[in-house]
Amino acid sequence: MEPLARARARTTAGRAPAVAVMAKVPGATPVKSRLHPALTPDRATELYRCFLLDRLDALARVPGIEPVVAFTPAAAADTLQALVPTGFRCIAQHGPDLGARLDTVLATLIADGHRGAIAIDSDSPTLPMDYVAEAARVLESGLADVVVGPCDDGGYYLIGVAAPRPALFEKMPWSTSEVLPLTLQRVKDLGLCLHLLPSWFDVDTEADLRRLHAEMGSDDGPARTRAFVRALFG
Repeated sequence: MEPLARARARTTAGRAPAVAVMAKVPGATPVKSRLHPALTPDRATELYRCFLLDRLDALARVPGIEPVVAFTPAAAADTLQALVPTGFRCIAQHGPDLGARLDTVLATLIADGHRGAIAIDSDSPTLPMDYVAEAARVLESGLADVVVGPCDDGGYYLIGVAAPRPALFEKMPWSTSEVLPLTLQRVKDLGLCLHLLPSWFDVDTEADLRRLHAEMGSDDGPARTRAFVRALFG
């Protein structure tokens, strides 16, 4: 069977698509280190906690999916469980680098019978959940083998697959602007059907944080993040 045909065959049975938030447990490992010139490590951790909790609240409202938190470090499972809303499955990330961890998370969810597995970041706090719902619908309907949500910095905020695709994650120059174009080229080289979502931005640098402040309205957006950013910029 061709890749897309295999994906279509999956729509006849199985569990709803799984969407895994790739998360670091706040306070258990350093976070947002590129913000440390602008924020102390403690303040960066506080900001990331806002990002994560707002993301989980938003994902819990997305219909037609099974929400997951894929977390690191594994030893902080109890701390993570205390933060996660009811209804989320928690699984530890495993692997020597981000690519291995992404591949393992997605392959695990596919093996568990989900009609598509999606990984999303935890540091694009204003990301519309409509994009996540679209990714889930596309995979569940068998309309694509791979779904990618591009980030403005050359990475991606979301990647979803209908079947395990380790080649998309191997020997990738993570945290560089080459991640997105290389991923798209690999999808093409593998002969897979791609669905590309609208671009968005994540918050890694002080410039990103200022953009977040400028684009976030006074009464909309993720509540914890909005309050933190409003207090930060006065």
